[in-house]
Amino acid sequence: MTSFGIFEAKNRLSELVERAARGEEIVITRRGQQVARLMPPRAPDTIGQAHALATRIRRSRAGQAPGDGGSIRDMIEEGRR
Repeated sequence: MTSFGIFEAKNRLSELVERAARGEEIVITRRGQQVARLMPPRAPDTIGQAHALATRIRRSRAGQAPGDGGSIRDMIEEGRR
């Protein structure tokens, strides 16, 4: 994490934004106190997507016990569709 005073950050804003976009975290200070932070954009909400997918799978399989679909091969083929 790199730190810059507010005056220097103002003068180098474009550079600092580029550095943050590449993954670096930059702290901006005023009189030695942290006042802002430039950070890279957040990653997509993969946990939320995984949760939604698991919910869809549970709903589609509701009422079916494991093995009700026939052989394991049949279940694998069904999952590929």
